[in-house]
Amino acid sequence: MRCWTVEGLGAPPILRDTDMPDPGAGEVRIAVVSAGLNFADMLMLDGTYQVRPPLPFVPGMEVAGVVEALGPDTPGPAVGSPVLAVCGHGALAERVCLPASRLIPIPPGMGFDVAAALPIVYGTAHLGLTYKARLQPGETLFVTGAAGGVGLAAVEVGKRLGARVIASARGRERLALARDAGAEVLIDSDDPGLKDRLRAEGGIDVLFDAVGGPAFDAALRATRPDGRLVAIGFASGQVPQVPANILLVKNLTVIGFWFGGYQTQAPDQVTASLAEVLRWWTDGAVRPHVGQVRPFERFPEGLALLRDRKAQGKVVIRVAQVA
Repeated sequence: MRCWTVEGLGAPPILRDTDMPDPGAGEVRIAVVSAGLNFADMLMLDGTYQVRPPLPFVPGMEVAGVVEALGPDTPGPAVGSPVLAVCGHGALAERVCLPASRLIPIPPGMGFDVAAALPIVYGTAHLGLTYKARLQPGETLFVTGAAGGVGLAAVEVGKRLGARVIASARGRERLALARDAGAEVLIDSDDPGLKDRLRAEGGIDVLFDAVGGPAFDAALRATRPDGRLVAIGFASGQVPQVPANILLVKNLTVIGFWFGGYQTQAPDQVTASLAEVLRWWTDGAVRPHVGQVRPFERFPEGLALLRDRKAQGKVVIRVAQVA
């Protein structure tokens, strides 16, 4: 089979031929159809992500495909079943073996590209806004980077939870995506008066921030008493330094949230969260936006879209064609 491999941190991935993997006890081999890309994939290739797989490794953190073989003592799912999974790394290959416990059935009618685009961004948005931020109906949610995969997911999840959503993104086209996802107030991320704009809207109760830098600082000062600020990443490259005096006088809570950590810390919570998101998809309440699809051989182009911040919604790599 073919797979993309990372043989040195900071070096470009290489497309290689390798042996077909055999599933072990409790494992399933998946014929990969689609793999979702995330900002974290780029960080992992550079060696700046929280997790550093031993070299060489196959990148790709989320996968959708078809069960091809079961390992010993593995009762299911049945061969031929369409499944999705978060795999940490390994999705950018024609085959991957994963524990059967990690697999989630793909609902009827959901395509493989959408299935590969869903688990990490919607898992992050759903757990971040429900379990961590305790977002309540009628509260005001501010989402930065709202045209990216996780940002659009947060807009949809916030809207589904009954919040009033303010979205920030760069340019009209990206803001239109956030509006279509349910944002009621749109603010260009290049607007130098972000703090004043947020205050003019009555302030915010919850921040969902993947950007960091000046956007976090402005939101902090526009957050109402008892507000919650959820930091999920720092795409701007600037990690905010939070003044504790502001937290004290406004009774604010700053929350760090890394979805990957919950894969091992609270896997049952992750499973329950994704199950609810899939029910919402079935009901039409959320619709993952797959902005760009690239064939397997052009995986580096997908990475470049993330690195150059040109991605809108999710970038998906089509590993194989299905009838």
